[in-house]
Amino acid sequence: MSLFIEEFGDKQAPMMLFLHGGGLAGWMWEEQIDYFSHYHCVVVDLPGHGKSAHLPFSIKSCAKQLIELIETYAPGKETVLVGLSLGAQIALEMLSSRPDLVQAAMINSANVRPSPALKRWISPAIHMTYPLVKNKYFSRLQAKALYISEKHFERYYEESCQMKAGTLANMIEESVTYQLPSSFKDVESNVLIAIGGKEKAVIAKSAQQILKSNKHCIGIEVPGVGHGLSLAKPALFNEMVDCFLAGSALPKGCVPL
Repeated sequence: MSLFIEEFGDKQAPMMLFLHGGGLAGWMWEEQIDYFSHYHCVVVDLPGHGKSAHLPFSIKSCAKQLIELIETYAPGKETVLVGLSLGAQIALEMLSSRPDLVQAAMINSANVRPSPALKRWISPAIHMTYPLVKNKYFSRLQAKALYISEKHFERYYEESCQMKAGTLANMIEESVTYQLPSSFKDVESNVLIAIGGKEKAVIAKSAQQILKSNKHCIGIEVPGVGHGLSLAKPALFNEMVDCFLAGSALPKGCVPL
């Protein structure tokens, strides 16, 4: 396994695998690692990101690698997937490839409504605007939109500067053309679909599509939050995942979809 991996918590406990969003890295899950210390928390830097920046990225190949990771790190153990945005798309691909793989999954802000017409414009647009990546003012605007705290900003900025234009373009192309596999209907894991109330329309429509695709899914919306629920409201996010896994009522602040 060539991905950068970190392990926290109780290695004898059920495994919780965290998959970060595009342009971020494993550090974004710090609040969750602390809260779920009674789990075997496994955090990866996805290909093209953080300490896995040297690795080529594709959703399908990444899903395959992470399935192998679960089979290596948690054979026979209960496993939970938690993914944001790009990481949520990878989690959906993992579930669809291996419907028996995990017991539960939390899918946060996944786009499953492909826009292939955008694909041919992404690479030219990225190469044209790429110099902005190293502009700290622009980077701070991006960080604010993603709810990245001042504590993590320098690391976010440093890793953003290290990401190559081709890697960024490929990642965005993969994300905007991702389609929910038909085999997702066969998944028997309990799946929580979560979005913010201020998300783009495509994310809200994607959530509804995922919910209709599998009877084991439940959906919630958190009003007033955009893209990055775990960073915007970490305490609520943690409680929400905890309640979902326990089979108890979801906390106040969550509106059913």
